[in-house]
Amino acid sequence: MQLLQVSLHFGALSILDGIDWHIRAGDKVALVGRNGAGKSTLLRLMAGQFPPDSGRIVRPDSQRLAWLPQEVPVHLHGSVAEIVTAGFGELALWRTEHHRLVRSERDDPASQQQLAVLQDRIEAADGWRMEARREALLERLELNGSDRVEHLSGGFKRRVLLAQALAGEPDLLLLDEPTNHLDIQQIEWLERFLGEFSGALVFTSHDRALVRRVATSIAELDRGRLSLWECNYDRYLQDSAAALEAEQRHAALFDKRLAAEEAWIRQGIKARRTRNQGRVRALEAMRNARSARRERAGQVNLRLDAGERSGEMVIEAEQLGHGFAERTLLRDFSIRIERGDRVGILGPNGCGKTTLVRLLLGELPPQCGSVRHGTRLAIAYFDQLRATLDEDASLIEVVGQGRTAIEIQGREQSVLGYLGEFLFSPAQARGPVRALSGGERNRLLLARLFAQPANLLVLDEPTNDLDAETLQVLEDLLAGYPGTLLVVSHDRDFLDNVVTSLIAFDPDGAVREYVGGYQDYLRQRPPPPARNASPAVGRREATAADAGAPAMRSKLSNRQRQELARIPERIRELEREQQELADALGSTAFYSAEPERVAAASRRLVAIESELEELLVRWTELEDQG
Repeated sequence: MQLLQVSLHFGALSILDGIDWHIRAGDKVALVGRNGAGKSTLLRLMAGQFPPDSGRIVRPDSQRLAWLPQEVPVHLHGSVAEIVTAGFGELALWRTEHHRLVRSERDDPASQQQLAVLQDRIEAADGWRMEARREALLERLELNGSDRVEHLSGGFKRRVLLAQALAGEPDLLLLDEPTNHLDIQQIEWLERFLGEFSGALVFTSHDRALVRRVATSIAELDRGRLSLWECNYDRYLQDSAAALEAEQRHAALFDKRLAAEEAWIRQGIKARRTRNQGRVRALEAMRNARSARRERAGQVNLRLDAGERSGEMVIEAEQLGHGFAERTLLRDFSIRIERGDRVGILGPNGCGKTTLVRLLLGELPPQCGSVRHGTRLAIAYFDQLRATLDEDASLIEVVGQGRTAIEIQGREQSVLGYLGEFLFSPAQARGPVRALSGGERNRLLLARLFAQPANLLVLDEPTNDLDAETLQVLEDLLAGYPGTLLVVSHDRDFLDNVVTSLIAFDPDGAVREYVGGYQDYLRQRPPPPARNASPAVGRREATAADAGAPAMRSKLSNRQRQELARIPERIRELEREQQELADALGSTAFYSAEPERVAAASRRLVAIESELEELLVRWTELEDQG
């Protein structure tokens, strides 16, 4: 896809200002930028949802494009299987028409010819495996194909749309915050999938670990301009910070020179002499340039009032047990949370994290055990605020709750000024909630949350949709917060940077407490329980001794037995090369090499994965035949 001098305006605001962008096959680009910069708008434009004001978007005629929006469509009806099947595009239509013709039992030449054409198309697209591919996606994302989408929660609807986007194996995949509402296991699966994805990928994500592992280049949207960085995310952070510093130095020098010229023009008659007209025209040009300059918004200023100090013991739970119907969520779980602790809660969707939070806060009585609270607790719960946002209310009304001023850390401040610290302009502050992007909504929720003193802060997925700079500021704020923190999050970097212990719902069904952040948890957790693997997976995990001695049966020819004997060694060779390439691509120094070398390494990784899959399928065929 090519974007040629594409511009887009919303009223007087320029969202895209004549951008050029060429997306090549195999590119994996993370689209980054401040909340409200227009990232989602750009993805919608690329998906063909609306045309640009000027410029062109060039798409190949045969392109298969899939787009996952940030927001779930309101009118989404049908079974999960039907919604996901729609993602196969023409293939689903061909299968439906083929089924109709077969059931009609028409034997006229025209119908037979049409049936033959459809069968050729379906076979060319590997369409007879459509249901198997769909079921594999549903299983991976833990979706039930018979469920009605309209009865699912917003999180599950988003997973259905993700499966739909992945179903058609697109050439260009556009993903807007794909990890929202996914748990860590699903995020890690998505990372692997996107890493192996052979098409072009453009995505936005607040999950910095995902960006680091998947993106091979970065596109930054800032003040209507698009900057392309052919490097990994960490290198981009360094280089973009240096570029911004250079831009600020240049702007300061320009402003200094402009001030000097303005002082000169005020001298009067000398400026109007003929010999100085060139200098006057240069000053006019400088004024125009200064007027056209779009200043970068400052950094969000987060402040948190911890209020009155709580007692030493904050929450003590003993022998908690809880469940619903025949499902047990907690059994004999005990924990003591003291003042200043920063506790993360981790686990797959639906495991009971929110239930545990409600039990610890006393909102839900436990079926077994007891919960005791310390003294002088002032609790602020982030998740409780989400459902109370009035789409038609102004931001001032949401934060001020009928007041024009609020008290922050003992100092009275206007609501308008307070919202400005969260980077909301006066026009935005007076406007409705419905006009905000996903990240801006989360910033508004943080503003409302931090407007009240709290010595126990409970945050449920606070990082969703926030830009990298706001995430950093939030992490720094929480690091210095003197109160107690309880946070539910699937953001691995956030957990590593903020919490000092983790409560984990482990795969074996137990709930345990671990010291440290997410990486510490990975080192301490018990091995996952054995699962029934597919034949291919089982063979991938076979030991070298097992692999070196495949069973030889009389039904195989000599050539087939030789081929079977060679497969394990070839798999080991490919996996060694795969690991070497993965290690190289994970090194920052590697990206200082020629861009073509990086691209070649990425293509080779895809080729290795493809060959491994073919070998595993062939191995299964030969052993079954033998």
